[in-house]
Amino acid sequence: MKRHTVQKEIVLEALNALANHPTADAVYDRVHDSHPSISKATVYRLLGKMSDSGQILRVRINNGADHFDHQTFPHYHVRCTNCGSVDDVIIPLFSSANELAAHATSYTNITSSLQFDGLCPACQGAIQERSIV
Repeated sequence: MKRHTVQKEIVLEALNALANHPTADAVYDRVHDSHPSISKATVYRLLGKMSDSGQILRVRINNGADHFDHQTFPHYHVRCTNCGSVDDVIIPLFSSANELAAHATSYTNITSSLQFDGLCPACQGAIQERSIV
């Protein structure tokens, strides 16, 4: 049981150090650099358990790999359509949509997510540089 706790802390430290909404593969790569005995399956399993428990957020990306966020407060995300990076969007949440959907359908426990897509500043700069040259 002690080993599991140590591995969980190692994975959480890697996620916090990356702090850029990494995929499970990116977290694994970071963990593997300093702890090669921790398997990819262990990293995936621990990220899943931590997101299920609310310790971290799983950011589901449309048509892409899930990303993970160490910040658990309610907020949106934006994905770069060019490089795939994911960033936080801190704006007021549209919370009444779930209630409206529940009322209109009689479903319960409705959740929703909103993903913004666009070009990140780095990709904008790279595209501008290519058009100048």
